[in-house]
Amino acid sequence: MTDNVKNKMAGAVGQSQRRLWDFLFVAVLVLYPLRHIAWGLDLWDTGYGYANFEYMGTRHMDPMWLFSTYLTTAIGHFLSLLPGAKTLIGMNFYTGLSISLLAVLGYYFCTKVLKIPAWLTFLGEFTAVSFCWCPTGSFYNYVTYIFFLISVICLYLGLSRGKGGLLFAAGVALGCNVLARFSNLPEAAMIVGVWAYGIICWLEEQKSIAQDCVDVAGNAETENKEARKKAAGRRLRKKLLQDTGMCLAGYLTALLVLFGYIQIRYGMDEYVRGIQRLFSMTEVATDYTAASMILGMFDWYLQNLYWELRMCVFLIVGMIAVGFLEFAATSVRDSYAGKDTIKKALRILEWVVSAVLAVIMVFWLYRQGFCATEYTNYGAIIWPGVTFLTLTLLVTLWRIFMPSAPGEEKLLSGLIFLIVLITSLGSNNKLYPSMNNLFLALPYMYWQFYRFCKYAGSFRWKRMTISPIPAKCLFGGFFLLFFIQVGLFGRSFVFAEGTGVQEINAQVTNNETLKGVWMSEERAGWMQEISEYVNTGGLAGKDVLLYGQIPALSYYLQMPAAFNPWPDLDSYQIAQLEEDMHKMQERMDEDATYRPVVLLEKKYAVYLEAGENDLEALQPTEKERSLIVNNAKLLLIGEFMDAYGYEKTFENEKFVIFE
Repeated sequence: MTDNVKNKMAGAVGQSQRRLWDFLFVAVLVLYPLRHIAWGLDLWDTGYGYANFEYMGTRHMDPMWLFSTYLTTAIGHFLSLLPGAKTLIGMNFYTGLSISLLAVLGYYFCTKVLKIPAWLTFLGEFTAVSFCWCPTGSFYNYVTYIFFLISVICLYLGLSRGKGGLLFAAGVALGCNVLARFSNLPEAAMIVGVWAYGIICWLEEQKSIAQDCVDVAGNAETENKEARKKAAGRRLRKKLLQDTGMCLAGYLTALLVLFGYIQIRYGMDEYVRGIQRLFSMTEVATDYTAASMILGMFDWYLQNLYWELRMCVFLIVGMIAVGFLEFAATSVRDSYAGKDTIKKALRILEWVVSAVLAVIMVFWLYRQGFCATEYTNYGAIIWPGVTFLTLTLLVTLWRIFMPSAPGEEKLLSGLIFLIVLITSLGSNNKLYPSMNNLFLALPYMYWQFYRFCKYAGSFRWKRMTISPIPAKCLFGGFFLLFFIQVGLFGRSFVFAEGTGVQEINAQVTNNETLKGVWMSEERAGWMQEISEYVNTGGLAGKDVLLYGQIPALSYYLQMPAAFNPWPDLDSYQIAQLEEDMHKMQERMDEDATYRPVVLLEKKYAVYLEAGENDLEALQPTEKERSLIVNNAKLLLIGEFMDAYGYEKTFENEKFVIFE
C-alpha cells in the first residue's frame, strides 16, 4: 500500500471522526436546553407569556405589550397552534428549542467560520446554555437573541467576505428585532461595527502604503505616497457609504413590511398609542428609565471591583514570586556543572507555586462568598458572571487595539464587545440579560484563553523577565471555578417568581395543561383544588379578571383574560385599568350572558374583603397595608365587584374566586 493511499485513508478516518464528534456535540446542544421542560410551576412570566400567545390580540392582551413584542407574540401564537401546545410541557418544549437554535447557530459559526476547535466551542456553548436563567416563557428574550445572533453573523461574513447581501440581511434581522421587542432599538448601534471595520481596513492599507513607498536608498516617495493615501481615503468613504446603505436598507425594509402588516391588521394609530404608553410607563415604573437601566448595569461592574482587585493581588503576588524564581534561574552560572538540572527544577517550581496560588485564590473566593454553593438561586453565578463579562470587555478591547491582531479578529472582538454591552440595555434586570446571551462570547473567551496558554511566552521588560505562568494558572483557576459554578447552576436552577424552584416532588392530576409537570407539594395542592373547581363549574374558556402575582393562571386554567392577565404590573397604569374595565362593564351591560370570573390571589382578597374599617383587626405589616390602603387598582376591582353583586364561590390557601 503506497504512502499516498495510507494518507488518504487516514484523512478519511479523521474526517469521519470529526463528523461523529460534530454530530454528538450538536445532539447534546439540541437536547440539553430541554432538560427542565417538566420542572417547576411559575405563577409569573411563564404562564403569562403563554397566555398572551394563546389568546393573542387586543381583546385579551394589553395593546402596549402586544405591539411592543408583536413579532415575538406572533411567533408564539404560531407555536401555540402546534400539537401539544395546550400543555405547559409542550410549550416549554417549543420555546426551549429557541435556546437549542442559539447554541447550534453559535457552534457552527464558531467551528466552520471562525475555525475555533470543536471541543472548545462545545464547552462554550454548553456553558452558555447552562447560564440561561431566564424562562423560555419570556420568549421575547430568546427571539431577541436569535435575531441579534443572526445579525452579528451576517455582519461578520458580510464585512469580512465583502458580501453586501449579507449586510442587507443583517439590517433585516436588526429591523425585525425592533418588532420582537421595542426596547431592542439600541441594537442599531451594531452599525458601529461597519464603520470600525472600514477604519481598520483603511489603517492597514495606510500601513502597507507607508512600507511600499520607500525606494532602495530608503527615502520616502512622498508624492506617490500621498496620492495613494488620498485614493485609499476615497475608497474608505465609498465603502462605508455602501455598507451602511445596505444595512440601513435591510433595516428599513423589515420595518416597512412589518409595519405594513400591522397597518392592515390593526391600524398604525393603535400601534402608536401602544408604544406611547410604553414610553409613559416610566412615570410609575421608574426602574425602566434610561438612567436607571444604565446605572443598574454599571453599578454591578463597580461593585464587582471588590473581587477583581483582590484577584489582581493574587496575580501580582504570583508574578513577584515567579519573578524571583526567573531571576534565580538566569543567575545560575553557565560554568556550573548542574546548571540544567537547577534551571529545570526552578521552572517546575514556578508552575507549582502558580498552581498552589491559584488553588488558594479559588478556596479564598469560596470562603469569602464570591459565589454561593446553593445552585437553585442566582447567588451561584452573579459575581462570577460579572467578572466574566468584565474580562470579556477587556480582552475584546485588547484584541481590537492590538496592532498584530488580524483585521477579522478585530471585527469579531468588536462585535462581541457590542453584544455584551448592548444586550442589557432596555431591561431593568441589570446585567442578567448579558449573562443570558453569551453564545458567541463564551466560545470566544475559551478560545482566547486556550491560545494564551498555548502561545504566550516570557518576555523582557527592561532588565526583568516576566513569565506568563502565574497568569495562566490564576486565569485557569477562575475559568475552572466559573465553569463549575455555571454548570451546576444550569443543572439545578429553574425560574419561578424571580427565584429558583426548591422542591419538585408532586404533580397535578386533574389539569391537562399541567399534566406531567413536577412541582412542590404545596403548589400541587393549590392547583389541584382550583382545577377541580374550574372543571366542575365548567369555567374553562370563560373570561377571567385576574389580580395578584398570578397571571399564569390564565394559561394554566385555560381562561382568557378579560383584558390583561397581569393588571397589577406598574407598567399597566391605573388610567388604563379604568378604561379597560369601563369597556368590560359596557359589554356586560349589553350582554347579560357575559360575566367574567374574578380570580384574586388570596392575600389581596383578604384585605379587600376586610375593607379599610376592619383592616386593623388583621394587624397588617406596612407592606401588607399598602396592598389595600394605597392600592387604587385593587379598590377599583372591589368597587366593580360590589356594583355587579359578585360573591365568593371558591377559596383555598392561595386563590379566591368570585362569581
